[in-house]
Amino acid sequence: MADWDDLRIFLAVARAESLSGAGRLLKLDPATVGRRIAKLEETMAARLFARSPQGYALSGEGQRLMSHALRAEQAVAEAMEEVGTEGPGLIGQVRLGAPDGSANYLLPQIVAGICDDHPGLEVQIVAQPRVVNLSKREADMAIAVSPPATGHLTVQKLTDYKLHLAASQAYLDRHPPIARIADLKHHRTIGYIDDLIFDKELDYQTEAGMEAVALASNSVSVQFNWVRTGAGIAVVHDFALPAAPGLVKVLPDQVSLTRSFYLIRHPDDRRVERLNRFAELLAHGVRREVARLEALA
Repeated sequence: MADWDDLRIFLAVARAESLSGAGRLLKLDPATVGRRIAKLEETMAARLFARSPQGYALSGEGQRLMSHALRAEQAVAEAMEEVGTEGPGLIGQVRLGAPDGSANYLLPQIVAGICDDHPGLEVQIVAQPRVVNLSKREADMAIAVSPPATGHLTVQKLTDYKLHLAASQAYLDRHPPIARIADLKHHRTIGYIDDLIFDKELDYQTEAGMEAVALASNSVSVQFNWVRTGAGIAVVHDFALPAAPGLVKVLPDQVSLTRSFYLIRHPDDRRVERLNRFAELLAHGVRREVARLEALA
């Protein structure tokens, strides 16, 4: 019969899809993780993972165990929450998934402020150019740019945010003036790689009047650094502009985009007061920081 420690290791491998990744999560040697998984499979008389050069994928038996393991994890979290409710400060670990734009230019200062007020809290930000999988518990909660279309998840709209075309003043000084959208065809534009856009809300290029981009990346940070170093023009989050004082908006009266941030959570986590309180502080911080930074842009 599997105990919680067995299930904890099983969950880490399921999430990381590799022994080395699970080892990093658990602070264990990958060989130890492999032995523990082999022992668990022997105990359960079931093959829990399909091994391949690409990693460890859940088998049918593994998928069935996953649902039970997640419920056990939730029960342990609730028990620890109940035991650790003394005192006003938040304690424990929270893992937050987010698109790399917000993860780089918005969340660091918000999360640092929350941790200043709650020194017993440990926060991990998972910044990935894709949607974080809450069902596999890659994170406790996630910020997204559109609400999920499927799945039993809870969704809270956090705030709207603005985006505009931007370039460095140095780039604009070296290139022809831009008086209208049609003038963009004479300039080098920067944006997403089309087939790696993971959410339709990130498909800015057409809406901004940009044709095929000359410099493309699936990372907002790479795009932003290209703009900052004078490589061309891109759609940039207004809340990121104060991070690079040399950037200026281009055609702000003609091109202005509005998007939204949503906080996505697993419904079972509503019973965990630590996560509820963190989500409340995060929501307040996101709204306040977007408003502050957009006023400076």
